[in-house]
Amino acid sequence: QVQLVESGGGLVQAGGSLRLSCATSGRTSSTLSMGWFRQAPGKEREFVAAISRSGVSTDYADSVRGRFTISRDDAKNTMYLQMNSLKPEDTAAYYCATKPTPGFYYVPIQKSEYAYWGQGTQVTVSS
Repeated sequence: QVQLVESGGGLVQAGGSLRLSCATSGRTSSTLSMGWFRQAPGKEREFVAAISRSGVSTDYADSVRGRFTISRDDAKNTMYLQMNSLKPEDTAAYYCATKPTPGFYYVPIQKSEYAYWGQGTQVTVSS
């Protein structure tokens, strides 16, 4: 199986920035599509960003496009989410997820497509 550990969450003011990290172990990370999701209290877990094998393709939720950037470093078995211009609406627990896939361009954006999940890291944006 694949194990995932998120880090980098915290409390920031509106307009600030954070970088989240997701360390993977258990199998070769280069064979995995990866994504970030978030969940606010009382709400469904929602898609934030995803990246394909080799990092060739990416996709973003409309609410974060232009502000967030997803990236990966397979040599370090780590995925990142750079979050800029943060808004109070971004407050949530952020989760990383992975999906083994043979495709180099496939970017899964649905929760049901992912096989493994981390425990989450809290991001709180104050106004």
